[in-house]
Amino acid sequence: MTAENQRIERLILDLLGKRDASSSICPSEVARAMSDDEATWRSLMPKVRAVAAAMQAAGRLRITRGDATVTPATLDHGPIRLRRGKGFP
Repeated sequence: MTAENQRIERLILDLLGKRDASSSICPSEVARAMSDDEATWRSLMPKVRAVAAAMQAAGRLRITRGDATVTPATLDHGPIRLRRGKGFP
C-alpha cells in the first residue's frame, strides 16, 4: 500500500471514528481533508473510492448508496457514503 493510500485509510477511519456509529461520511470529506484545492481533491476521489473498496473487502467499512450496499463494480460513479463495517476498529 502506498503512503498516500495509507493516509486515505487513516483519514477514513478517523472521520468515521469521530461520528456516531450509525453515521456515514462522504468520500469527498476524505479528499478535502487532504487538500483545500478543488482540482487536487477532485483528482483524489478515484483513489479514495479505491481505498474504500479495499476496506469494504476487508470488512472494515460499508459503501452504500441509499440503504443498499454498493459493489466494487458499481463504485465508479454516483453518490456514495462510507459507513462503519463489522470489522471497524
